[in-house]
Amino acid sequence: QVQLVESGGGLVQPGGSLRLSCAASGSIFRVNVMGWYRQAPGKERESVAHITISGATNYADSVKGRFTISMDNAKNTVYLQMNSLKPEDTAVYYCDAVITTSSQALGTIRTWGQGTQVTVSS
Repeated sequence: QVQLVESGGGLVQPGGSLRLSCAASGSIFRVNVMGWYRQAPGKERESVAHITISGATNYADSVKGRFTISMDNAKNTVYLQMNSLKPEDTAVYYCDAVITTSSQALGTIRTWGQGTQVTVSS
């Protein structure tokens, strides 16, 4: 079993910053990719940013230049530094990961966190 635990969401004023964290734990052999999706009310879930074990990153156009994703491989933890936040960034942010487990039965899986609310409002 593998679990993702997110933290760091909250309420922030426009122009402010937040840092999200997501820690993976359990039967992990290797974390291959970690990242973040978000879903605003009435909208589809969209990819925000992802990072591979080698450090390659990709970002949604809407967050480029404002958000920075990083990963601590030793801690199996991914971070999303969000600066210059806008009201349109308001959403539930979900961590996801592609993990090669230490279980031959499970193999490589994709798993999700429970989500953390980010609200940008004055």
